[in-house]
Amino acid sequence: MRQFEKHPALLTARRSAALAAAAAAAVALLTGCGSRVAGATGAAGADGTPTASGTVGPCGTPLPSPTGAQEPSGLAQRGVRIAAVGPVCAEYEVTNPDAEPSDVTVVFSRLSATGAALDTVTHTVTALAPGATEKRRIDLSPSDRTRPATGAQLKIVKVRSVPSAEAPQPGGPCPASGLRLYADEGDAAMGLRVVGLHLRNCGTAAVTLDGYPTLQLLDVDHRPVDGVRLLSGGAEIATGTGADTPPQKIALRPGEGARATLVWRNTTGDGAPVNAPYVRVRATPDAAPVTLTPELDLGTTGRLGIGAWAGEAGDARPPATTPPSPSGAPAG
Repeated sequence: MRQFEKHPALLTARRSAALAAAAAAAVALLTGCGSRVAGATGAAGADGTPTASGTVGPCGTPLPSPTGAQEPSGLAQRGVRIAAVGPVCAEYEVTNPDAEPSDVTVVFSRLSATGAALDTVTHTVTALAPGATEKRRIDLSPSDRTRPATGAQLKIVKVRSVPSAEAPQPGGPCPASGLRLYADEGDAAMGLRVVGLHLRNCGTAAVTLDGYPTLQLLDVDHRPVDGVRLLSGGAEIATGTGADTPPQKIALRPGEGARATLVWRNTTGDGAPVNAPYVRVRATPDAAPVTLTPELDLGTTGRLGIGAWAGEAGDARPPATTPPSPSGAPAG
């Protein structure tokens, strides 16, 4: 009996359709809002599925990737790129170029349709693996939902990254070191800057503090900053800042806290201003380092006053021997 052969063109069309469906399914598994991918391109739709390059998605038409070494002003900076901007949302990508996992913090400025600054939005991507890219979305819709969207815009103000192993942890489970170390937002007036370093013993054993924290200043590329005098105390810069307390030995028991104060001026004279956005801090000489971002704008003064550790009351918490419960309170 004669068997009928299927037409080659029909076989080719079916094979192409099957391959295309398989490829789309694979991409949908790898990409999406907030997902971590390596080398992914294109914008994500409202349900997390990718849209074809050049087509209009919920956050507008995908922006072209920058070419060459020049980064478009406000659209790309230090591994972060705004991928699409629409009337109510924007999409961006964060890539970790470092050789170790990093916590990346991005500060965006939301702009009106006329370019006027509305506010700032800060997003942090934690534990981003080396070479990995994470896609995120920002809501640009008006806070008053009764008003229509007016075509808000977005630009990147700054990007800061620290090794995840050295990132400050003011909340959550107690770090392996048993110590929480973080910086506050600080105060600024008439060129004088004051930032507090806060230390809390969340472990189960007492820790002895004797004197000053150890600091290493780093520039925006995480390189050591030289030529800055690190002063013991802040009297040479200003009085009454809290950085003049004489050093004393403190037995920091579980649940207790301490504070050290950084003080400087951003006066600018002859020479190039010095900026050190990162400070690598050791609470004691043998403590694990924590990388903070107090944004030291030292001008041309070449001096930073470091206060001694002093006891700090308030926010006393019991030792965190187990991770917190889902509600945020210590378990147990």
